[in-house]
Amino acid sequence: MAWEMLSIIGTIAFAVSGAIVAMEEEYDLFGVYLLGIVTAFGGGAIRNLLIGVPVSALWEQEMMFHIALFAITAVFLFPQDLLKHWNRWGNFFDAIGLSAFAIQGALFAVQLGLPISAIVVAAVLTGSGGGIVRDVLAKRKPLVLKNEIYAVWAVVTGIVIGFGIAVSDLSLYILFVSTTILRVISYLYKWRLPFRTLTALEKAA
Repeated sequence: MAWEMLSIIGTIAFAVSGAIVAMEEEYDLFGVYLLGIVTAFGGGAIRNLLIGVPVSALWEQEMMFHIALFAITAVFLFPQDLLKHWNRWGNFFDAIGLSAFAIQGALFAVQLGLPISAIVVAAVLTGSGGGIVRDVLAKRKPLVLKNEIYAVWAVVTGIVIGFGIAVSDLSLYILFVSTTILRVISYLYKWRLPFRTLTALEKAA
């Protein structure tokens, strides 16, 4: 049950996120649907490639595609007055998608009997892969590559599931809510990872 619910939640959240970014970039209707679908399923496709699962397995998720299309259509038909507030709650959708898909990716790797390293990679790629593809297609710098804390929460999720700390449906839902909250807090308070810049060196040269 947890697997199915998290898949649905993640699909809706990332489909909405992709559609909104497409509208921000003034893409046409086809572009809105394309970016929404790519964002919703891109992470799963990348994960499958790296852990040896045929990408064609994605085409078996007919219900998820219908859910994604419905979510994209709903967002496209939203009143303009509501969409203009996207910047206030858009990152919340992204946090939901990250949390749900990171857990789903980790569970997928566990079912395949993969080691902890592969479970963490599956969590990160499933949780952030769709967002990376979305940002690249929209010519934006991917969040996961910035100094902002983003994929770290997917790593933590993978470790928690990989070591069997969260197994039951209830514990997985708690993990989902906790990861979402942590991602939102890290965005609101601008938590950052350490980083270095070469700007000063370039000026000195």
